Amino acid sequence: MRKLIAITILLLAGVMILGTLVRPTGLIAVGAQTQLSRTADGKPDLNGIWQAIGTAHWDLEDHSSRAGAMVPLGAVGAVPAGKSVVQGGEIPYQPWAATKKQENAAQWLTLDPEVNCYLPGVPRVMYLPFPFQIVQSPGFMLIASEYVGATRSINMEQVEPPPIDTFMGHSVGHWEGDTLVIQSDTFNDLTWFDRAGNFHSDALRVVERIFPISDDALRYEATIEDPNVFTRPWTISMPLYRRLEPDAEILEFNCVEFVEETLWGHLTKQPNE
Repeated sequence: MRKLIAITILLLAGVMILGTLVRPTGLIAVGAQTQLSRTADGKPDLNGIWQAIGTAHWDLEDHSSRAGAMVPLGAVGAVPAGKSVVQGGEIPYQPWAATKKQENAAQWLTLDPEVNCYLPGVPRVMYLPFPFQIVQSPGFMLIASEYVGATRSINMEQVEPPPIDTFMGHSVGHWEGDTLVIQSDTFNDLTWFDRAGNFHSDALRVVERIFPISDDALRYEATIEDPNVFTRPWTISMPLYRRLEPDAEILEFNCVEFVEETLWGHLTKQPNE
């Protein structure tokens, strides 16, 4: 009996070792066959419609599920739980700014720029629950979001920034190997990073890195720097996925018409209660 048990153990150990040896070889072989689609100039082909999947647009940091601001909506307006996309877990606010963030969160329904249909800013436009399209050429790239028709012009060579700060900023891109690097600045302070009150000043600078994981998935990173609000630069990271529907396209979400009463109702002769 002891001899039978010993033989059985040896056989099981052999199967486990064989499985350990075979599986990596198979994975490597599959990976070696994977080739990224490239444009005529040899760069990764990022053309297409992409979308983030996750809860970053609600809150960049760890958060539990909770009731929404509109309690009568019940589960429809509730916030799902999510894990932090911030490297290190927490945003490094200066003490005064941490207090301001909490105030923003408490008054989210009236203070969040998204509620008023403002342009979303960077990097928020990249992980809103709306698809966006990348149109790529050697000297210029366009990123167009379905949300309020927000667009980003990515110049692949240095150009003069606009004379005033803007919602979407001024962006210049370049390639580092297969990674698209976008440096953006000249922002106003009228956008947030999410619905949890995370904010910035007009000193914001953002460096984004977009690297293809496969033809249908991208790794997206954005490093945020704002010495007026944060104690140091910090980085968020998440995947972006290609929309694979054969008829995928960017549709219209012109939310201005949905917020007319919110924005201008007080100007009417008989404002609605």
